[in-house]
Amino acid sequence: MRLFLAAALMLACTTARAQQNPPTLAPALAPLGFLLGDWSGGGNTADGGTARGTSTIQAVAGGGGLLRRDHTDLMGKDGRPVPGAGFDQIMLIYPQDGTMHANYLDGQHTIHYTGAQVTAGESVTFLADATPATPGFRLGYTKVDAGTLHVKFEMLPPGAPGYMIVAEGDVKRRK
Repeated sequence: MRLFLAAALMLACTTARAQQNPPTLAPALAPLGFLLGDWSGGGNTADGGTARGTSTIQAVAGGGGLLRRDHTDLMGKDGRPVPGAGFDQIMLIYPQDGTMHANYLDGQHTIHYTGAQVTAGESVTFLADATPATPGFRLGYTKVDAGTLHVKFEMLPPGAPGYMIVAEGDVKRRK
């Protein structure tokens, strides 16, 4: 019992210290600091339904990367949850060779973003190029204010003339 209490106290102290001293990001990631936090929100999907969920974006590896962890639930056009359509996803964001990269995984799909357009502290758009066999993707985050991000996910099917919006909406800071 004492060991459990000691461990709980250490965890509480570590958590309080982490909240007082946010992690220092590597210089290449500093412009993306506006993404850090716990978020919730939702928006519209391309099929006329909606999505809602939660997201946590935190510094990892001593500030050398950002890890995004999400849970998303999809609702049909009628506003009701689509059975079995909830899913978890992760994305690791990191600088490499002077370029921002990210790897996304949701258990069924992977996306390798090999570039990004960054406006320091204001917006970032991750880019995954299309190939003859795979679609291209754009994932954008734009800071609306200190507590709101606008998120837009787009796909460029092979051979298509332009990107189509897959999902778009706003998330609000939870903490």
